[in-house]
Amino acid sequence: MNSAPDRTSTAARTVYASMRKRALVTGASSGLGLEFADLLAAQGVDLVLAARRREPMEELAADLRARYGVDVVVLPIDLAAPGAAVRLKETLDASSTHIDILVNNAGYGLHGEFLDTPVERTADMIQLNVTALTELSYVFGQDMAARGSGKILLVASLLAYQPVPGFAAYAATKSYVLSFGEALHDELRERGVVVTTLCPGHTETGFDAAADAPVSPMLRRMTMKPRPVAEAGLDALSRGKASVIAGFMNKLVAFSNRLTPRASQRASMRKVLGP
Repeated sequence: MNSAPDRTSTAARTVYASMRKRALVTGASSGLGLEFADLLAAQGVDLVLAARRREPMEELAADLRARYGVDVVVLPIDLAAPGAAVRLKETLDASSTHIDILVNNAGYGLHGEFLDTPVERTADMIQLNVTALTELSYVFGQDMAARGSGKILLVASLLAYQPVPGFAAYAATKSYVLSFGEALHDELRERGVVVTTLCPGHTETGFDAAADAPVSPMLRRMTMKPRPVAEAGLDALSRGKASVIAGFMNKLVAFSNRLTPRASQRASMRKVLGP
């Protein structure tokens, strides 16, 4: 007498599971990655978390499973390693795990004069911020375009809008992300894939410590919490926007760049971001 309801329940769960979306969040062990994962899980989206550090991702996964009842896969991987994006895709393909939403969040910055920074560190940053992001967009974008649906969120920066002494290479990588993302938005929308680029300003994450960057009083006043930044990105993605700048003051900064000479922009950035 009890077997029929059990079979019905199993069938219902199977149908429901087949309708569930799954997102891949890179850089999911800290900062904005935590917020993206939490916001998506709250919407009932299953997750794949990818970053170098396993322990914080396992803690996050356990919390999200308990609070939202979503399926969470943890994949420790160094995306700065050459070929890492392809290996990540192959790992997911081997388990028939399809990605509906790609949050290309992994990245970091380096602060300091270009010639005073070991070129190997700069190359490693470019590998992660530019090459890995591009390869991830390619391998997962191909699947999305073939299915005729999918969403890709790229995380750039407010620094993408001007040259930035002291963050020369980092700002250049984010300029690439913004330009790349807006171009992909137009290329892929007719194939059913939405591409949105999020440009955060200064945000309370581990960025400053990792970049060994000072925080000026002016910059501290403009600092945003990570939650509203992540919300702005996912909201813009859901509305199909090409790009979004998080925060009113940051929007003003980007707009002012249209009205000021580039030499003035460089001088302002050096003052705001410190020596």
